[in-house]
Amino acid sequence: MLDITNKYLIENFNIRSEILELSEKALQDIASTFNNIDNIKEFNQIKVLKAMQEEKLSDAHFTNSTGYGYGDIGRDTLERVYARIFNAEDALVRPQIVSGTHAITLALFGNLRPGDTLLSITGKPYDTLLQVIGIEGENTGSLKEYGVDYKQIDLNEDGKIDIDAVQKLISQDSSIRMIEIQRSTGYGWRPSLSISDIENAIKEIKKIREDIICFVDNCYGEFIDTREPIEVGADIVAGSLIKNIGGGIAPTGGYVVGKEKYVRQAAFRLTAPGLGKECGSTYGIVRLMFQGLFMAPHITAEALKSAIFCSRLMELSGYEVSPKYYENRSDIIQAIKFNNPKDLINFCKGIQKGSPVDSFVECEPWDMPGYTDQVIMAAGAFVQGSSIELSADAPIRPPYIAYLQGGLTFEHAKIGILIGLSNVLNNKE
Repeated sequence: MLDITNKYLIENFNIRSEILELSEKALQDIASTFNNIDNIKEFNQIKVLKAMQEEKLSDAHFTNSTGYGYGDIGRDTLERVYARIFNAEDALVRPQIVSGTHAITLALFGNLRPGDTLLSITGKPYDTLLQVIGIEGENTGSLKEYGVDYKQIDLNEDGKIDIDAVQKLISQDSSIRMIEIQRSTGYGWRPSLSISDIENAIKEIKKIREDIICFVDNCYGEFIDTREPIEVGADIVAGSLIKNIGGGIAPTGGYVVGKEKYVRQAAFRLTAPGLGKECGSTYGIVRLMFQGLFMAPHITAEALKSAIFCSRLMELSGYEVSPKYYENRSDIIQAIKFNNPKDLINFCKGIQKGSPVDSFVECEPWDMPGYTDQVIMAAGAFVQGSSIELSADAPIRPPYIAYLQGGLTFEHAKIGILIGLSNVLNNKE
């Protein structure tokens, strides 16, 4: 069967035989890492199942509310299910939240006030948050323009949080109201933060200042571990439904979970003061949000296996990767350093060629809203911009790093990655 498959790949996808040989070597090297992923997947699948059973989920909850959306039992039940899964007091899960950046923005603007300071303890945030905070851009309605200050503490050289520096600063600056922790690598070259890393940081912060709100950007991190950030002390957490937790089925949306008082403030920011969570129609997509959540542990495991395969294959091909295939992970992102724009762009174009949707389209770098540099995004996805589906994107700046994530099935992701590498090598000649 392997010979038949390889023959088909060579004839129909122009994949070199030497790349297929590297693929077989990579698969052998990573086989032992898959058992642990499957164990975590099983635990999280049981956790999701239990939450849905506890809330007595029924087809009566697959509602289609309009207008104000008052009394939408499907929406309200979905939020209770999320709260159970995250072990949180409350949850806000809405199709009106358009992205992870939007969900994060709700948490920040909802809980920060003029004169407060936001402190990032994981260095510079993801690119799309720079204008939200006010690090870049003018007249955008940023936190800075509303009188919220910003400070940051970079990670140590080993990619860990500098706890000593954090404790020193929060003990000296009483204006610091919120700590921001970015779990994933974002557009960085560093390890993602493990749940244990986050747990230790929050524990040490609370020793000094119990009043500080500990916020975690959970994008790309859901269901990678058996615990979520709320369970290790985070006060509020946010993420996107077109990443892990939407399971590749949710067509849009985002979430905020955590302590009830902080989620309520985020809800006031989403709708209006006084309205909060009481309104917001769901357009008939609640079933998809439930079904995607149910599938999410499995789909996340597929994406994680895909990232590990990519890591080993690209390393065997001579590229520097982060993380390496055997290293612990806390998100689904795989970074590959190309050191030149041509190879970077060709890899992303190859991922697009390997997609089920828009495979005939050639992606190009462009000026994308919210980003300072031009960005190339390969995403032939069933849901626009879905990064739980196989995708690769990169800012066009040195050292020219591609960030691959997603894969609804490992088999598809493997083929897409092989096409991506082939497109790089074929265009070197």
